[in-house]
Amino acid sequence: MKKYSEMSREELLALKKELDQQFADIKAQGLSLDMSRGKPGMDQLDISMEMMDVLKGDSDLKCETGVDCRNYGVPDGIPEAKRLLGAISEVDPDNIIIFGNSSLNVMFDTVARSMTHGVMGNTPWCKLDKVKFLCPVPGYDRHFKITEFFGIEMINIPMTPEGPDMDMVEKLVSEDAAVKGIWCVPKYSNPQGYTYSEETVKRFAHLKPAAPDFRIYWDNAYSVHHLYDEDQDFLLEILDECAKAGNPDMVYKFTSTSKISFPGSGIAAVAASKANLDDFRKYMQIQTIGHDKLNQLRHVRFFKDLAGVHEHMRKHAALIRPKFQLVDDILTRELDGLGIGEWTKPKGGYFISFESMEGCAKAIVAKAKEAGVVMTGAGATYPYGKDPKDSNIRIAPTYPDLKELEEAAKVFVVCVKLASVEKLLEA
Repeated sequence: MKKYSEMSREELLALKKELDQQFADIKAQGLSLDMSRGKPGMDQLDISMEMMDVLKGDSDLKCETGVDCRNYGVPDGIPEAKRLLGAISEVDPDNIIIFGNSSLNVMFDTVARSMTHGVMGNTPWCKLDKVKFLCPVPGYDRHFKITEFFGIEMINIPMTPEGPDMDMVEKLVSEDAAVKGIWCVPKYSNPQGYTYSEETVKRFAHLKPAAPDFRIYWDNAYSVHHLYDEDQDFLLEILDECAKAGNPDMVYKFTSTSKISFPGSGIAAVAASKANLDDFRKYMQIQTIGHDKLNQLRHVRFFKDLAGVHEHMRKHAALIRPKFQLVDDILTRELDGLGIGEWTKPKGGYFISFESMEGCAKAIVAKAKEAGVVMTGAGATYPYGKDPKDSNIRIAPTYPDLKELEEAAKVFVVCVKLASVEKLLEA
């Protein structure tokens, strides 16, 4: 079939009539489907249920150092949890602090503390005339909401399959002391599923910031979230590279078990240099007497070690791989060669990034909603919700079951076709 852009007006009008009928038929079905967030499906949650049984009323609830996990204390996290999360994060247990259930919460706190008290003795950001953050786009909407909440100016950095545009990053970081940070999802990025190349990671490690308190917010949320056993992306370890480059304090590396065990009931952690972690501990000793050590113990006894985590993640992959393949198959069958959309084919993570014709994303998402399919809002993957090309749509295939996902994907392609035809007829 030829590209929509090569069709005559008469052909487009005939196609629109056909698509209008398809759209009306879909609306008549009264569908109610949700592809809006990257949540695990119920079958994924089920594979962690045995974790609920590893601690019982008669269990030994002491960690390996003899501390009673039912009581106060051990603010850094129990040693076995530091080893487990350290292994997931590819860092030494001495370079990690275990927090509560949410890495997003830790990121929010870290920005808030930087605003009110500064970073390692530097001027609190709230006392500065201007604070800026670099935002690889399309990116993670919740990252951008944090910096927007604190009134921090966000600067779009285009993403490539190799990672952010590093020429732009290097220039802005080295020339402007108001640039205090950059958001990164370096492995199986949200939403494109890209993994930063070795060159990109090394260029990050060798940055020469104008601001002494510049930090890379390295949110390695999908470090073990592969879709395939063999065909997996590799990410260079950033803390080691920063240390070798003479920039040991430049990065905060966040991770959690949220999409490994239970979202909202997992364990979060931050890996960083000793100086950075000591800076964290100053506010932690005021904020808490210790996080949930029973949850830490529960996770350690369930997973045991990194090999146990990898085995568990293979079970996740077996459940969600068919969903990614189904979406890709439908997009390929229905849209390939029409010139009205491109999409990523990630090897891991939770999302597929779809690029429509310029100026069509909002219309597509609105039509999908009208047809009973809720998707992530168009523009959500950009700071302030403003996609300059109005073209990016984040597809989240994991939550619906396969039957619902197939229905939703079929609705989506009809909406893409209809919005594209209408856009071309406007020209």
